[in-house]
Amino acid sequence: MTDEGLGKKIIVVDDDEGILKTFFLLFNRNYRVYLAKKAEEALERFKNASFDLIIVDYKLPRMNGLEMISRFRELGYEGPVILISAYPEAIQREDLKKYGVSRLFLKPLDLEALESSIHDLLGTPAVKGQAMAYAGKK
Repeated sequence: MTDEGLGKKIIVVDDDEGILKTFFLLFNRNYRVYLAKKAEEALERFKNASFDLIIVDYKLPRMNGLEMISRFRELGYEGPVILISAYPEAIQREDLKKYGVSRLFLKPLDLEALESSIHDLLGTPAVKGQAMAYAGKK
């Protein structure tokens, strides 16, 4: 874990276990990564811990990602949010502004761009190529 990332907490919310594992493997060395498969689980975790960054999938069971972001905002979360989605046609630009979404990434994810955005949003230096190395690419 880098000194700059030490203590920075990210919660990743996605009902796809493969996505959750990927995020954990890619970013757990530099940040404290928490995983949730449902919005309700993420909201419950927020009651017991603060987060520096939320990464959430748009399509979740029972509540979409924007609704979950709204609930986090109601609970006082003011930090950055990355929304990921395989359904860009379902997302309106106005909604991204309304809910305070910092970045939108479409699936399949560009891991290098995602890594760069995470470092940018958290104010930590990027280790060039780290995400791609973990993903098995050089």
